[in-house]
Amino acid sequence: MSFMDDDHPAKPVAHEIGSDLTLLSADELSARIRLLQDEIQRLNAEIGRKNSGRKAAESFFRS
Repeated sequence: MSFMDDDHPAKPVAHEIGSDLTLLSADELSARIRLLQDEIQRLNAEIGRKNSGRKAAESFFRS
């Protein structure tokens, strides 16, 4: 780590689908996998909330 590294804030990890992976280290690839796994969990949770809301609405209007 050089003294120059402190001058620039760390760029947040992001992943673009289909991007070139050849220049990334194994650690960087692992970080991207964790990022994507977290995003999958977030998306699945939102699907669950939406499905629960839909089921509640269907139940309400059937009554």
